[in-house]
Amino acid sequence: MLLSSWIVAGLRRAMVIGVLLATGSAAAAAPEWRYRVIAEYPHDSSAFTEGLTLLDAQLLESTGLRGHSTLCLRELTTSLPINCARLDDDDFGEGTTVVGDHIVQLTWRSGIGFVYDRQLQLLGSFPLDGEGWGLTFDGTQMIRSDGSDSLHFVSAETYQDTRSIAVRDGALRVFQLNELEYARGMIFANVWHSDRIAAISPADGKVLGWIDLGGLQRRLSKPPSWNPIDDVLNGIAYNPANGHFYVTGKHWPKLFEIAIDAPSDR
Repeated sequence: MLLSSWIVAGLRRAMVIGVLLATGSAAAAAPEWRYRVIAEYPHDSSAFTEGLTLLDAQLLESTGLRGHSTLCLRELTTSLPINCARLDDDDFGEGTTVVGDHIVQLTWRSGIGFVYDRQLQLLGSFPLDGEGWGLTFDGTQMIRSDGSDSLHFVSAETYQDTRSIAVRDGALRVFQLNELEYARGMIFANVWHSDRIAAISPADGKVLGWIDLGGLQRRLSKPPSWNPIDDVLNGIAYNPANGHFYVTGKHWPKLFEIAIDAPSDR
């Protein structure tokens, strides 16, 4: 997301930091999981990344900002665009996922989602209740975030919510859940305004582990226009062929291939 007010951004950032700091307290139960950087690739630094997923060994990326929102299929290791669809200037692109032969993309506050074919031709749209943030598919249903501490399961046929879960790390509520990726039987979620990922049980919303990727920013060459509040980690794609994840951030010039050393696959 992009917040137009630095005051609001600061308040939200303080709230998130408070939650994240508390994850080290007795009230927080989830452990930190280690990760290893396997490779680094170029990433389009003009992209305000909102959604990331793999499609036929290529990178499908949804970007935000009104007047600049797109849905692009990119070459994985170069970030070069293969095909792109541009949203109307009034729409702020958000999370995206692949459901069979269709691609589904959310918008932030337009109250609408879009459906495309694999060639990024627009097939139709559907009403969206509330804000759209992240989106993923577990093989049966889509899972959507809206910036709150809840995740919503969405029918792949009707696009209607079927149930919701509240996300908790021990007794702590985890807010501002953003970009999502379903992998290894878990939901991996970026937490907005941080460089941390929560691994969440889809059954009950319990946080099973945290991956702190703040160290990746030290590998970036940041331009003068870098915004430390907005230009944070956001984008998780999973490759089931090798078990690796691809992660990047808003306006990041790099895409990282990483291995997450979780205690076990669930």
